[in-house]
Amino acid sequence: MTQRESFTELLGHLATNSAAMVHDEIELAIQGVREKVRAVRSGVLTVAAGAAIGFAALMSLCAALIIGLTAYMAPVTAALVTGAALAFIGVVIGFIGFKQLKKSILKT
Repeated sequence: MTQRESFTELLGHLATNSAAMVHDEIELAIQGVREKVRAVRSGVLTVAAGAAIGFAALMSLCAALIIGLTAYMAPVTAALVTGAALAFIGVVIGFIGFKQLKKSILKT
């Protein structure tokens, strides 16, 4: 009977250790996900800050372009020409992005 009890005890220890190991693995996986989220969040915030500064720079350049064009045309016309040129560029870039997105969706 002693062998049977020790075998039962071994099975109990195995079950306890297996449960603890699974719990530790889950905690390790959660910790890894948390670290990745922190890294991604930091990168996203940096990109957002860069985009905001870049947008401000673009607006300054647009204002300078409009002011420069007023030497050759009325201020309203200069603003309309600049806006139309930027709208055209935006549409072209958006169309290119749409085609790339459509191509990548059809790939998968």
